[in-house]
Amino acid sequence: MMRTKLLTLLLLVCFAAAPAAIAAGERSTEPSSANKPAGAGWAESYRDVANQLIEAALDPENVDFMWERLAWLTDYYPHRLSGSEMLKDAINWMYGQLNDDGFDRVYKQEVMVPHWVRGRESLTFHGPWERELRMLGLGSSVGTPAEGIRAEILVVQSFDELRERAAEARGKIVVWNVPFTTYGETVQYRVRGASEASRVGAVASLLRSVAPFSMQTPHTGNIRYDEDVDPIPFAAITLEDAELMQRFQNRGERMEVTLKMEAQMLPDALSHNIIAELRGSEKPEEIVVIGGHIDSWDIGHGVMDDAGGVIATWEAMRLMKALGLQPRRTIRLVGWTNEENGVRGGLAYRDMVMEDGSFRNHQLAFEIDFGVFAPLGFGFTGTEEAFAMLEPIMELTAPTGAEILRRGSSGTVDIGPLMREGMPGMGIDTDVEKYFWYHHTDSDTLDKQNPEDIARVIAATAVMIYVVADMEARLPWADE
Repeated sequence: MMRTKLLTLLLLVCFAAAPAAIAAGERSTEPSSANKPAGAGWAESYRDVANQLIEAALDPENVDFMWERLAWLTDYYPHRLSGSEMLKDAINWMYGQLNDDGFDRVYKQEVMVPHWVRGRESLTFHGPWERELRMLGLGSSVGTPAEGIRAEILVVQSFDELRERAAEARGKIVVWNVPFTTYGETVQYRVRGASEASRVGAVASLLRSVAPFSMQTPHTGNIRYDEDVDPIPFAAITLEDAELMQRFQNRGERMEVTLKMEAQMLPDALSHNIIAELRGSEKPEEIVVIGGHIDSWDIGHGVMDDAGGVIATWEAMRLMKALGLQPRRTIRLVGWTNEENGVRGGLAYRDMVMEDGSFRNHQLAFEIDFGVFAPLGFGFTGTEEAFAMLEPIMELTAPTGAEILRRGSSGTVDIGPLMREGMPGMGIDTDVEKYFWYHHTDSDTLDKQNPEDIARVIAATAVMIYVVADMEARLPWADE
């Protein structure tokens, strides 16, 4: 069934693209026009290459190969938390596979990463009735005493409400029952919630998981303690239980919970960014860096977050090599380490390229870390001139479903350090309707993904990256 659907999609793509491909062939004798205005149709000179990449990405044999590689990574190395042996093993596996693919250079970059260990944990509810609640300790949280912490809870729905009720919070466990709006807004309660609760004298804190939907699934994620507060234990609970606690509190019920967490932070551990290169033909010193993060949380299998992003960018580069395509610039694939609880891999890569003098030689930084569902387009952060230069490429990626180039890139945490220094950055936009249903949960497993969607993400990524790496013009930076 999967192959039948893919072949149907492939035929539709090829027939839709045929007139443009013929037109491109008629213009093949024209000189390269990469420096023409955005609307001049220069991208049509890449139509044949784009069609080759799309056809290869959607070929059933390549889809099966990609799917098995993704399954292998996530089945055998599911809990790739920074500092763990499983992350080390996953990096070594990827290193071996990249060498087998025959890329021009494969190497590791040493990175010291945080080493947080969850340990055993539990949460018991004491109210009108008593039972164990589903929970997940939040990354970087301190643990509780061995006997746990038993205290009354105070449910609040915002930072403002906690400040208004600060006198009630002392000695209690603050429960943040904050409905999901957007990830960017709601995640602030995960990042800052423990510090804000500690600031008003709470002994621990619980968080309604940052998600729009739940089937009794708590979501983990990293937190940050402010330097001016005492760190207190912090754990996530389900949407269902947060709402239940809210209803009981609204009725005047007094509730307590017992929180037990063995969480601890160990000394930093040695990890690696894993890097492979497809060397450029004319400007090998110039670089388009692509990739995703190889680490994940210690729950689920980290398929959406972010093995899928790693595999999709990897496969895009592998297909270029398999087709004998060598763009002008070097394409560098990075499996970044420690995105989830430190971004040390992204920071280390930035430092490496600034120290070796290659930072300004980068054409673009591209990352996939927002799911590999059906592609919709790309988000770009850079100058207006660079944005206008990239827009014509969307005509080439449109057959994959990636039709819109918008301002502002998402899912680009690892390349954030590069972008903050002025480097143009890009991420792919996909249909993320259900992404936050599974994000940072035990449910982030292979069955939630669709190989056809991933194949289209790979196709769109391959076209975009190849053209950006091969186009004559250099994307201007803000300070140029």
